[in-house]
Amino acid sequence: MPKACELKKGDVIERDGKLYIARQIDVKSPSSRGAQTLYKTRFNRIPDGQKLELSLTGDELLNSADLRRAPAQLLYQEDQLYTFMEQEEYSQHSLSGEELEGQLPYLYDGIEGLTALIVDDRMVAIELPASISLPIVETAPAIKGASASARTKPARLPTGLEVQIPEYLAEGEVIRVNTSTGKFMSRA
Repeated sequence: MPKACELKKGDVIERDGKLYIARQIDVKSPSSRGAQTLYKTRFNRIPDGQKLELSLTGDELLNSADLRRAPAQLLYQEDQLYTFMEQEEYSQHSLSGEELEGQLPYLYDGIEGLTALIVDDRMVAIELPASISLPIVETAPAIKGASASARTKPARLPTGLEVQIPEYLAEGEVIRVNTSTGKFMSRA
């Protein structure tokens, strides 16, 4: 049984006999409550997507769901339906764009390190790798001598994701992006 402070985005829990997947977690440390950290978490019920919002303290226990994790691969996208294949059993599963909500800007053909979360032989979500490498498609021209400054500029990646990058980077360079924060990490 994990504690609320150990909950991560994409984790599946069981509550009142139903399965919920964590979609958004906001950590708040109010000073007026004796420094007790609150975790405001938004869940979506599986499979219908009904929302549930909970404010939890860090030491509250949650019931973890019985799920299986398997390496997966993105096969193709058709309209708003994304089809994945389990790499061990070769079974195919589809998820809608709504189910992949905040993960779509990180999905591209040939992405490696995906993990499928499977409950009762049904894929309910995917886990992204910690970071992805993508080329810069559009950004302002590189500024010579800008490597010593900490100034940034916006850059667009092939998936449509926009990140802030250092000024010395130019179009065509490959960069690594943290999938949990959406921020530039380094050159790839």
